[in-house]
Amino acid sequence: MTEPHLEHSIFGGHHDLGDESRGAVRSRAEARRQGRRPRRRGRRFGVLIIALAVVAVAAVAAYTVLRPIVDGFLESNDYPGPGSGQVEVVVHDGDSGRAIAQSLEKAGVVKTAKAYLDAAAKDKRASSIQPGSYTFKKQMSAQGALAVLVNPANRHVPRVTIREGLWKNEVFAALAKGTGVPVNDYQAAAKDPAALGLPAEAKGNLEGWLFPSTYEFPTKATAAEQLRTMVAKTGAVLDKAGVAEQDRERVLIVASIVEGEVSGEADRGKVARVVENRLASHGPPNYGLLQMDSTVHYAVQKRGKAGTTDADRQSTSPYNTYKVQGLPPGPINSPGAASIEAAAHPAQGSWLFFVTVDPDTGETRFATTQAEHDANVREFQAWCREHSDRC
Repeated sequence: MTEPHLEHSIFGGHHDLGDESRGAVRSRAEARRQGRRPRRRGRRFGVLIIALAVVAVAAVAAYTVLRPIVDGFLESNDYPGPGSGQVEVVVHDGDSGRAIAQSLEKAGVVKTAKAYLDAAAKDKRASSIQPGSYTFKKQMSAQGALAVLVNPANRHVPRVTIREGLWKNEVFAALAKGTGVPVNDYQAAAKDPAALGLPAEAKGNLEGWLFPSTYEFPTKATAAEQLRTMVAKTGAVLDKAGVAEQDRERVLIVASIVEGEVSGEADRGKVARVVENRLASHGPPNYGLLQMDSTVHYAVQKRGKAGTTDADRQSTSPYNTYKVQGLPPGPINSPGAASIEAAAHPAQGSWLFFVTVDPDTGETRFATTQAEHDANVREFQAWCREHSDRC
């Protein structure tokens, strides 16, 4: 019997396995193919699920991110109004339209600054909005908020009137009452005259440089800012009156005496002339003295009485012009524009004396001789006897 060739037995060469063997091989291969198909379909299904999950997550993320943007396009940037409640908004000096818009948005008055700017762009009155404090409702329409701002009746500002002839401490008190800034703040600010713009010729003395007028200060203006404004106003009035820089302090001193003495508008220039004539006089000793009651009132810091007492006139203050010759060392009050003009341009005349013979009417008599003046003084004394509580 011949044995099979080794090559065929190992590698299968041309060796015939027979039909039964071949069937078994096919059955095993088929089984392998059938076993692989379910696993491949499971993997495909898993990949599909993962892909769908990724798409879903991306859709949610996109919705979350894009919804505010889409809503922004669809939603109005303005409140319908008219709003409710109350809120104060301050428009500062120099605020631009954008600054106002941002203040309104921050305070909850308008929904967006853009809504206000759009409304303002259509109304030419928006360019004339004045600084001050304004009362609004919350969640107003931009148009409604603009209507508040352009109506002057809605504007609230610290407004204070400083009348002529006040002393420095009286000015501080009036400012504090009108603006709510403590008096101590003004007193502290006065200690730094250079920061207030006070000129060198004032020698650090603020008296006389706080111009009397009605002021509308910015809502949060400090004491120093307010005083600086008043000093600058005094300088402007002196310039308008044609007063040279080197003469400003002297003119203010004379003007303050005029302010303290005068009763009638027509008398200011004449009172200024009396001051100049007495300063230039070389007559009897008293002529070299101004002898102005207003300077004595300032020296003793007393108001409310016509004339002065013997005790008052004995004051050793350099402001007592009954004792000290020449002008006092500084202004004695805050003179107004009319008194500054009179001091800068006195009336022409030779008067050396004057006295207000009737403080009720302001009638004032001027004289060139002592005898004339004595007669006028007797008339004033008669008035005082009838009004003893006021002399």
